[in-house]
Amino acid sequence: MTEAITRKTRIGIIGVGIIGEQHLINYAKDDRVEVIAACDINPDRLADMCAKYGIPNRYENIGRLLDRDDLDAVDVCLHNHLHAPVSIEVMRRGRHVYCEKPMAGTYADALSMYEASRTYGKMLHIQLAFLYQLETRVAKRFIESGDLGRIYHARSTGFRRRGRPYVDGYATKEFVNSAWSGGGALFDMAVYHISQLLYLLGNPEPERITGRVYQEIAMDDNRQAISGYNVEEFGCGFARFKDGLTMDIVESWAAHLDSFGGSSIMGSEAGLRMDPLSFHTTRHDVQSDTTFDLAAMQYRESTVHAERAKHFESSQKHWVSALRGEVDLLDTAGIALNTSLIQAGIFLSGQLGREVTADEVKSLSRKASREIPNLV
Repeated sequence: MTEAITRKTRIGIIGVGIIGEQHLINYAKDDRVEVIAACDINPDRLADMCAKYGIPNRYENIGRLLDRDDLDAVDVCLHNHLHAPVSIEVMRRGRHVYCEKPMAGTYADALSMYEASRTYGKMLHIQLAFLYQLETRVAKRFIESGDLGRIYHARSTGFRRRGRPYVDGYATKEFVNSAWSGGGALFDMAVYHISQLLYLLGNPEPERITGRVYQEIAMDDNRQAISGYNVEEFGCGFARFKDGLTMDIVESWAAHLDSFGGSSIMGSEAGLRMDPLSFHTTRHDVQSDTTFDLAAMQYRESTVHAERAKHFESSQKHWVSALRGEVDLLDTAGIALNTSLIQAGIFLSGQLGREVTADEVKSLSRKASREIPNLV
């Protein structure tokens, strides 16, 4: 836990696009924090966001923002292949980092971020929003109490019937070009579902991975050409962990189905389905299926346990609480790193046509970060 801060926590933000604005909206709701500086290479967008959210200092050069001596932390909201170089430079300059998901575009880049946080002694927090959902918080209680018995398998699922960025109508073209993103559905959305399960299971260590990725469904020809779409719309895989636990993964941006069903966790005594949250067991030779009143739980959390609950309402609130020394930071960097390892394993397995070991993934992964002229 860091030394407590009594004044407002001062944040600088790098990247004020679609995702960056969502961060600004959340900061505006937290009276413990103030965003005092913003950076973006689009001067018009930068001016609009600074005016809209009352940010007094604006920069088009990242290095100049980092020259400030009054920042407690920096929020990095850039494309995936920019996460590592910017986050590492921020930590080298003595600031804590909050970075968007996924951690980076490759496992090697994610590892370099993780190691930099240790080298420079700075907190690195990755935006893993599902860790703060009410469903996750309730599931954690059941798991930690031992109600599931020995947990042996988990299923990570994420479904969009037709929701590929840009080519299906929203977001920018960089989301679907590997030169910026590193990947598609597995990088954009599976990170939430895999990391949620890893968190609930105590972040077990992956040992062997197999899988494949696909792009099969037609898209708008013009937007495909403009974007250079070259990432997966569907990915599937299977991971084995050192403690014997297994996990299967299926994630789509587009699929000709109505649903996959939500993520789930299976134990010797009971099982949990995550969306919607439900508990399943057999007692006295009678099967039972239990649902939960999360609205009532949320009310009690926000009233009876308000002081405790406020630190875990969202990724950003938790981040601000950790910066202020009010709570220990969850190991989102470690969870995100293992998530990246599983994702990279699925890609490598598909390329090699066989199961791969975690050690193979680590040894074969390469850095793919893009150069950033305005970083220094």
